[in-house]
Amino acid sequence: MSVGTSSAPGARQVPRPPAPRTSGDPADLGIDPDQLPDGLVVADEHGRVVCFNAAVVRITATPAAEALGQPLESALPLEDLEGRRWWQLTDPYGGLAIRVRQPERNLLLPGGREVLVTARYVRAERLGPVHRVVVTLRDTEARRRTERSHAELIATVAHELRSPLTSVKGFTATLLAKWERFTDDQKRLMLETVDADADRVTRLIAELLDISRIDSGRLEVRRQPVDIGAAVGRHIQAYVASGLEADRFLLRLAQPLPDLWADPDKVDQVLSNLLENAVRHGEGTVTIDVTPTASPREGEDTGTSVTVSDEGAGIPEESMNRVFTRFWRGSKRGGTGLGLYIVKGIVEAHGGTITVGRAPGGGAEFRFTLPVAAPAYLT
Repeated sequence: MSVGTSSAPGARQVPRPPAPRTSGDPADLGIDPDQLPDGLVVADEHGRVVCFNAAVVRITATPAAEALGQPLESALPLEDLEGRRWWQLTDPYGGLAIRVRQPERNLLLPGGREVLVTARYVRAERLGPVHRVVVTLRDTEARRRTERSHAELIATVAHELRSPLTSVKGFTATLLAKWERFTDDQKRLMLETVDADADRVTRLIAELLDISRIDSGRLEVRRQPVDIGAAVGRHIQAYVASGLEADRFLLRLAQPLPDLWADPDKVDQVLSNLLENAVRHGEGTVTIDVTPTASPREGEDTGTSVTVSDEGAGIPEESMNRVFTRFWRGSKRGGTGLGLYIVKGIVEAHGGTITVGRAPGGGAEFRFTLPVAAPAYLT
């Protein structure tokens, strides 16, 4: 008697799960190929196309009716980056019997359009002939945008680091070589310049770390009670102490304000960026309005809104939708173009929102709203 096949009275029958499907056809799983986000081409055992979904039609500009029933190499003529015909090069039906897939690689469609292609060889039995060739295609535009963004970031960092590091190296080398030739005032001026340039490098590195955390979703928010009015006041006092006129700023606090729980360091970072932006790029009076408002988060009634506006030329209408992207600069008055991107990331990490528009005086107006929620351990 075979073990596991007993049919004696009282024996418990355990149903076997159905055998997995191995055809490689999404229809077997109840999926409409046209609903897939990536291009899908399936060829049968004879190399004829039996599936050519809507995404492939969009990517290749070849109607499905023209591709179905055609040989795979005709319906999907691909070349590698050296101009070699891909299907002749790989020979999916006549190649090694142990092959099961082709890893993702960049290939070219007629006309030179680049696509990302992955292929899988489906066999009815191990080492048997190919039963299906399943090919997926992806447009490379999104990847190219990411690569361009990374390249721009590297170029910006290299440019922004070169100037202060050149200054630091020049002054320190000069002081070490000719220390006795300089007066105390000259030495102090050189060291103050070195100190300022070191701060500039430190700020840039901090911005890069913030961008990395924002892009990866790892920006941590440590909520504490924040007096937003006092925080704005500290920034204004710092500007006045640095030589700006006190009447350059107008702070208006609506009372009563709800208790705000937020990360005080990151709120300071947001305020610092917005006020510096208004002072550097704007003109006239910089007005800061702090008001209670509806919470941007569901389940909460109130939030706190901060509006920073100036009386300068403002932001052109066509640039409004690019203000919070990387490397956007409102003028040629310095800056890395990363500040407002980081501001948006910080505000959204708090569950808040930020907008840009035109101020009543004609300048730029930034308005961010934070929910007032207490940290989880107090709710």
